[in-house]
Amino acid sequence: MTLPADPKARAVAERLHARSAAQDAELAAYFGRRAREGTLDWTGLDAEAHRFMADKFVALEPDKAGFCAQVCRALRARTVVEVGTSYGVSTIHLADAVREVIRAAGGTGQVIATENEPAKAAAARAHWVEAGVSDLIELREGDLRETLKHLTGPVDFVLMDIWTEMARPAIELIGPRLRPGAVVIADNTAQFAAAYADYFAYVNDPANGLRTQTLPFANGLEFTVKC
Repeated sequence: MTLPADPKARAVAERLHARSAAQDAELAAYFGRRAREGTLDWTGLDAEAHRFMADKFVALEPDKAGFCAQVCRALRARTVVEVGTSYGVSTIHLADAVREVIRAAGGTGQVIATENEPAKAAAARAHWVEAGVSDLIELREGDLRETLKHLTGPVDFVLMDIWTEMARPAIELIGPRLRPGAVVIADNTAQFAAAYADYFAYVNDPANGLRTQTLPFANGLEFTVKC
């Protein structure tokens, strides 16, 4: 597992990852019950599920977040987009990687983060200040179908950690802005392969110039490259 290099960012990330993991049992119990009832539709969560998830971290696991940061370093990524920020945990990893790129090569860089829940957006901002990375992050609060309309390229790296029904609208907006060699990571694509059908239709369409494979992280991590 690769943690943020900066001690302040590392300490905050470790604490928040622990808080996220502490919710795992409650999440498993809730969605297990809904699955047994046959009332779940992963292509579009209902109002009850959204209410339940309103205060949940569902942060990207530390090994996945560290892997994403390493890819950003390898790409010398300066423009990173995070689709689905929640409490801003993985954002800390991404911003720390962008900061290392800037320090090594000069210039500027940023993480463009998206979050629809106002309470989560406020908490994320506070976490970034505490971690010392807030100056590297632009948070676009609201429906990503609106907030990503005015995205400018080139985009070097994308983390797609969002409910499956929003993955296709997000990639349609971001895809045209990807630079050759850019990487898009989407989480849980093996576990929710059927729910990701529309997303896979986009990334597998030759017209969009992407090549993809599922990496063997827990529940699948989709690694897609702009050719």
